[in-house]
Amino acid sequence: METSLSAADPLQPRPPAGRAVHMTRSFASFRSIIALMLREMSTRYGRTPGGYIWAIAEPVGALIVMAVVFSFMFRAPSLGNSFILFYASGYLPFTLFSTISGQVQNSLSFSKPLLQYPAVSWIDAVIAKFLLNFLTGVAVFAIVLFGILQFAEATATLDFGPIVTAIVLSALLGLGIGSLNCLLEGLFPAWGNLWSIATRPLFIIAGVFFTYDDMPTVLQDILWYTPWIHITGISRSGIYPTYSADYTSIPLVMAWAMIPMFFGLLLLRRYYQDILNR
Repeated sequence: METSLSAADPLQPRPPAGRAVHMTRSFASFRSIIALMLREMSTRYGRTPGGYIWAIAEPVGALIVMAVVFSFMFRAPSLGNSFILFYASGYLPFTLFSTISGQVQNSLSFSKPLLQYPAVSWIDAVIAKFLLNFLTGVAVFAIVLFGILQFAEATATLDFGPIVTAIVLSALLGLGIGSLNCLLEGLFPAWGNLWSIATRPLFIIAGVFFTYDDMPTVLQDILWYTPWIHITGISRSGIYPTYSADYTSIPLVMAWAMIPMFFGLLLLRRYYQDILNR
């Protein structure tokens, strides 16, 4: 009597069950992230006349206002001969950090209805917020910077190494602080308002209006321990070849980014259900 190997035959090779389950979960997570990104794109930009144009128009308008106002107050910017390029070199990386931080902070509340489904996890919501705003921020950074060089009376020799470094550090810092704030605001709703009030001076602390070298030594000693002044310095060193930002420290910025990110994501994993049930 002839016998044949069936699917249940122990001699027939089988794919590793653990790997198959892992791949299935990874694919499901990838689909969830894409769906969340598309949802935010349609909600945030699809319902506004002009859509993504406003993402570009907003920083351009802010830079023009700053350039016009400060051109009446000073003869020339601290670096170069263009006010709008000088402020863009500090404003664009700071805006990237600020946008990512704020959006990641609201990731659970924004996607709360979808997080009731088992296929969508809290980490999917965080990653989707980060990726969409990072990609949008990088596109805006590039368009605005090259637009200034093309249409404004500004010249620069770009070094893409420091510029990319500043962009990556801004994004990681936004993700780290945004993750921790997502946890804190979820557990303590008043935290969002307190953080907004406490961080309003960051725009000045980041060195958008001045360089680190222009400040008194007392302020330099204090601001050196903040990450934003380092990111601004790195960004400007990539736009102004004669500017040497020797004071900058990438490890310090990484510490500011990774420590909040570690505790934020670790505790979100523990308390995300409590946050969603509030």
